[in-house]
Amino acid sequence: MSDPTRGLHRRRFLTGALGVGAGAALTACTSNEAPAPAGGAPVAPAPAAGSAAEPGPPVTIGFSAPAADHGWMAAMATNAQAQADQYPDVTFEPVNPTNDIAQQIAAVETLINRGVDALVILPNDGSQLTRVGQQAMDAGIHVINLDRVFDSPLAYRTWIGGDNYGMGVSAGHYIGQRLRDAGVAQPIIGEIAGIDNLPLTAARSQGFADALATFGFAVGPRQAADFTAQGGQEVAANLLQASPRLDALWNHDDDQGIGVLAAINQAGRSEFFMVGGAGSANAMREIQADTGVLKATVTYSPSMASSAIALARLVAQGRGMSDLAEQEVPASITLASATITRENVETYMPLGFES
Repeated sequence: MSDPTRGLHRRRFLTGALGVGAGAALTACTSNEAPAPAGGAPVAPAPAAGSAAEPGPPVTIGFSAPAADHGWMAAMATNAQAQADQYPDVTFEPVNPTNDIAQQIAAVETLINRGVDALVILPNDGSQLTRVGQQAMDAGIHVINLDRVFDSPLAYRTWIGGDNYGMGVSAGHYIGQRLRDAGVAQPIIGEIAGIDNLPLTAARSQGFADALATFGFAVGPRQAADFTAQGGQEVAANLLQASPRLDALWNHDDDQGIGVLAAINQAGRSEFFMVGGAGSANAMREIQADTGVLKATVTYSPSMASSAIALARLVAQGRGMSDLAEQEVPASITLASATITRENVETYMPLGFES
């Protein structure tokens, strides 16, 4: 949900270390990453040495998120639980995940009434959950707004989430550079987006278009799916049928990418290369094998949920991040979107989630 007006150039070369999750982005309050087995195991680093890692006053952290009907969303819930389990001073109280906004509001209100010390909320819809976020803040409960941002900063203490615009920039830069290096003039570049009425989709598409424009390229055929494998397959089949030639394709989401790749294989198309989005273990294995069109994916790691729990703990205990000069946790943290290729996929494999 990040602001598309942030500087383009600071993101253009994010092909190295991943600035996400409870690793590099938040070393002060979480730790060094403890590599998990490939395939989506929880990203739950052990606490690092330093004042922020020392046990503090006991705190209770509530957690609410949408239903885990998507590989990325399932990993968010798993990572949050695993991170909370690392702290002897944290009692973790998740409520039942749901895609019903009224039910999510009621569940969060239950946590407010219990008097938890902090809330980590990944809202189904940031606008519609703003009121309950502010209700919690008014009750003296620290709210960590995870990923989908509330309408008002009065509804949360700290926001942490991925860089949707930066995802588009990373994908566009990789595609643009590869086509330029190959000497392709006037390339046909396709895009399969997620859900078009979501602000995050608009931000991803804008970043993609802006990055391609720096190479003198433009987005060609574009269709939106629904973040599911079935939707990805249907939309990709339509796009391929309408586009007898492609030079490159960006698919916003690796979960729906399973269907996109199935449609590509069914159509027998291989004249182009593809970039994915989010960083699933499935996509990483495809990239590592290097036997198909998928050559890269850009990260939007669910390890951000681990970091949200770490932040909630520190805020509730009145502590800051040890490596920062400031005494308090920042109000906003945007995680970087890195580009995973065959050359660096081994580094990122522990962060992958199963689609």
